Amino acid sequence: MTSPKTVLITGTSSGIGLAAALAAAEAGWTTIATMRNTGKAEALLKAAEENGVADRIQVKRLDVVDPESIAACLDEVIAEHGRLDALINNAGAAQVGTIEQMSLDDVRTAMEVNFFGVVAATRAAMPHLRAARGRVITVTSVGGAVGQPFNEAYCAAKFAVEGFMESLAPVAATVGVDVTVVEPGAVASEFVANIGLDVPELLAAAGPYAPAMEAYLGRTRDAFASAQTPAEAAAPIIEALTGENPAFRVQTSEWAREFVGTTLADLDGSAVQALTRAWVR
Repeated sequence: MTSPKTVLITGTSSGIGLAAALAAAEAGWTTIATMRNTGKAEALLKAAEENGVADRIQVKRLDVVDPESIAACLDEVIAEHGRLDALINNAGAAQVGTIEQMSLDDVRTAMEVNFFGVVAATRAAMPHLRAARGRVITVTSVGGAVGQPFNEAYCAAKFAVEGFMESLAPVAATVGVDVTVVEPGAVASEFVANIGLDVPELLAAAGPYAPAMEAYLGRTRDAFASAQTPAEAAAPIIEALTGENPAFRVQTSEWAREFVGTTLADLDGSAVQALTRAWVR
């Protein structure tokens, strides 16, 4: 009897990660749902029970900025399940502000979580994914294709992730590993709430940037008023996980496709991949 395929997902305590973990389990995958603080697993475990997939979801601690945590988690997965067929890099953290009013440590923190965390998890998982001829799926953002005001550090990290993955994809393909990036637009999730913005304080501290900040925050509130649900944003992730020959680049909504299309004419990444794969053949 063939063992169920195993997927490890980072950042599953809420939002897209939680929805993706449920959907992967519903699709029949053994789902390793990881989070930095497993004390926040209650919402996921309750939803798994309600959806009848509690037996296919296993919560483990993994902090993407701690290489020892990543290694320990992967060691446990291989010891317990014998394989890893897919990694979904989802963990991330928002960062709102402009560079004149941010410290370099703020920027470094954004890069550590959103870029180096992805690199570290992918690097550690690759030997196992290569053995399984598996997949790396990374949740980036439309902010990985279009730079956005007051998101300099966040967008820089997401641009870096997209460049890293676009460069990795043709090389990984030579050893049987598919690479996909998934670009959500606005998603109604705790990711936004977790920024912890005190808007009056933010505007008071913005100085000469206050008018621009106020306009940006107003536009953002409007965007999130009609945002996708986490389940809607997770659906293309699961399609990339389970489908044949997934595209390199996937957007989660028509709005996201149009927005990213302002920068990228090659929406699914096929033209770039056709070019660069020829370089390694």
